[in-house]
Amino acid sequence: MSAPSPVELDEPVTDDLTVLATPWVTIVWNDPVNLMSYVSFVFTKYFGYSKKKAEKLMLEVHNDGKSVVSTGSREEMERDVQAMHEYGLWATMQQADA
Repeated sequence: MSAPSPVELDEPVTDDLTVLATPWVTIVWNDPVNLMSYVSFVFTKYFGYSKKKAEKLMLEVHNDGKSVVSTGSREEMERDVQAMHEYGLWATMQQADA
């Protein structure tokens, strides 16, 4: 009885579900309406960030015009963007840079 011969494939076969998804990010944008203290409050209240981290992110929004405030799955970022809108902040989401 002979051993089965190995099969060679030209390309590796991958299942679409096994490919790691690129994470998504929530971006909060600067606006002329909300006070910096309010933006810090929202980051502390919603995300549970420390006062120091919330102020750092708020200053990025203020000085750079935007800040990435959370990272995760598309569904999580959709939820975060919706929450930011409910707090009156301008937020969008996009896939993170690879």
